[in-house]
Amino acid sequence: MNEKGDFKGALRGESIAYFSMEIGLDERIPTYAGGLGTLAGDTVRSSADLGIPLVAVTLASRKGSFRQELDEIGRQIEHPAEWDPSELCDLLPERAMVRVRGRPVAVAAWEQILKSPTGGSVPVLFLDTNLVENSPEDRGITDVLYGGDDRYRLKQEIVLGVGGMRILEALGFSIRKYHMNEGHSSLLALELLERSGGDPEGVRKRCVFTTHTPVQAGHDQFSYEIVREILGGGAIEMLRRFGGRDRLNMTLFALNLSMYVNGVAKRHRETSRSMFPGYEIHSVTNGVHSHSWTCPSFRELYDRYLPGWANEPEMLVKVGIVPDEKIVEAHAAAKGELIDYVNRSTGAAMDPEVLTLGFARRSTEYKRPTLLFSDLDRLRRISSRGEVQVVMAGKAHPRDLQGKRLIEEIFRVARALKGDIEVAYLANYDMILASKMISGVDVWLNTPLRPLEASGTSGMKAAHNGVINFSVLDGWWIEGWIEGVTGWSIGPGPEEDLPPEEGRRKDTEDLYSKLEYIIAPTFYHRKDDWVRMMNNSIGMLAYYFNSHRMMRRYVTEAYL
Repeated sequence: MNEKGDFKGALRGESIAYFSMEIGLDERIPTYAGGLGTLAGDTVRSSADLGIPLVAVTLASRKGSFRQELDEIGRQIEHPAEWDPSELCDLLPERAMVRVRGRPVAVAAWEQILKSPTGGSVPVLFLDTNLVENSPEDRGITDVLYGGDDRYRLKQEIVLGVGGMRILEALGFSIRKYHMNEGHSSLLALELLERSGGDPEGVRKRCVFTTHTPVQAGHDQFSYEIVREILGGGAIEMLRRFGGRDRLNMTLFALNLSMYVNGVAKRHRETSRSMFPGYEIHSVTNGVHSHSWTCPSFRELYDRYLPGWANEPEMLVKVGIVPDEKIVEAHAAAKGELIDYVNRSTGAAMDPEVLTLGFARRSTEYKRPTLLFSDLDRLRRISSRGEVQVVMAGKAHPRDLQGKRLIEEIFRVARALKGDIEVAYLANYDMILASKMISGVDVWLNTPLRPLEASGTSGMKAAHNGVINFSVLDGWWIEGWIEGVTGWSIGPGPEEDLPPEEGRRKDTEDLYSKLEYIIAPTFYHRKDDWVRMMNNSIGMLAYYFNSHRMMRRYVTEAYL
């Protein structure tokens, strides 16, 4: 298959319906909360570039997730991140009906068509129940992304799965496969079951399921009491048959009714198989949309030396033809922009000549954002020999009190280190801020607790900009890591199963040792080696860990 066009022929004029609770398309459309949504956005972008006949379905989430404000001691204050679909989308005239608590609820779709410079396009449908014909309670179903209690969440999943399938039918789409990005939309399989007279094999042939969550608590589950109240009792036995006898597990329901199931990295496939033994689970390692996550200075460089790279990211393997001094200049431009932004927005006194570590992801305990600060005296000693500074960001879920406390702890550490090491925590991490950070730091740090990182994509974005990864061996990094070549590992290998305290001790010691004896000396005293690793980040990582490669694999392995 070539870059576009042949996919349509291979799929015989049918579309792939891609369902995701969140999709991050545009910073003006706050219908995403983190990695799942940004991955979905990159899926849409690559599908448009490659000419894959895909239609994306999500919720309008008019009140979004939230906008984060941080006060002077790091306390998170949440503000609504509202948007008006009428300003950016077209309201389609068709309606679908679903039943919630026994009453009909109308579902409309706002359409935004994402167009690619290659000529391809993907319609994205934002489902909305804020319609005059609905009751005030039902008008709010599609308001808040991941908001409310179990009842509210189940209502949203009815709208997404059942309503989304029915709106596609009303719009006249001919669907070849339904791709469920996480279990939030798996009730579409219930709709297919009911239409097929309860034939699971017919449903499986039409369903693809991607799981992203390596912990049991992250999989949506509902009591059958709530299911009966919200969805009705007619389908209870069918749900129990495929979704669990005691509670409705949306992941289990999707697993039982999908012909193709995958995790989002090779390591995550193994974790998922251990969580759900007996199921055939494949892996398609995530990727990022190369053009979207490459900063302007590197885009210009690639355009000059590697024309066509944006739609053939594998061309980045030839980065060696780009003069080293041009790589250095492009990074300096991105770093200067980030440091200026940090100093303006936080009052920090960061220096673009200083080794800069970056860390940004959702603030939650298993991400371990404070691991770097386990021993402040040692960190000061390291920085006295090879100066370091740290830029951090990330939101805590409104109900994650420990995640909020971690942000406050980092603010406390920043005050304690003032005068020795500059530490800045940036508010309201979104796609714009992410783009600044992944291109402007020198080293991208990632310290999750194994094996809880399903994949991770921020390090892939950093690699597109010549930034070097320094990460725990989990998720995608197990596949991308070559020690001292593409970056550095932290702690023991993935096959070592250590008690929690010993694992943390080894991680901390390795982090500090490599920072002191390898990373800082290379940055300050072996510039040729540093630039070689920047080249390797691009030529060995970015060329492969991109969403064009990911989508080609979905087409050939799951969609055809």
